[in-house]
Amino acid sequence: MVDEMEIAGIPVPNAGPFFLAVLAVHVAAGLASVFCGAGAALSRKGAARHRCFGRLYLWCLGVMFASMAVMSAIRWSHNAHLFAIGVLAAALALTGHLNRRRRQPYLHIAGMGGSYIVLLTGFYVDNGRHLPGWDRLPAWAWWIAPSLVGLPVIAHSIRRRLSTGRSAS
Repeated sequence: MVDEMEIAGIPVPNAGPFFLAVLAVHVAAGLASVFCGAGAALSRKGAARHRCFGRLYLWCLGVMFASMAVMSAIRWSHNAHLFAIGVLAAALALTGHLNRRRRQPYLHIAGMGGSYIVLLTGFYVDNGRHLPGWDRLPAWAWWIAPSLVGLPVIAHSIRRRLSTGRSAS
């Protein structure tokens, strides 16, 4: 059994220096993904800032996916569910990216927004029990809370975009 160590109050598997190095990359890419995803979502659609944040989000999510895959391979029995979450986040982001200039702007919005929701879900599922406030919630809340907030925002964005007929790039 792998023992644990504590970093910033969060128990971390002590699975060796390679695992910890990959985890450091994963955490940095995760923080950047959250920042860039929020930046893209909050900037004017079609503007250079939106496109820049969106591209950075996609690249950071790719780094997160790669690091997650490595950590999952090292600790499969503990991380299989996180691997599935990561695959879903990457698939949604890729769907959103590939549909950024197509006739169905809702696919871009739903894909990118959905990947952001899944990204946050993965974080809370893995770390919720160690976070102040979140530690008081039942485990099922970590799975659905990001969707309860994010899905209405995505639906509103899609309705707005379809009613104005603007591109979703």
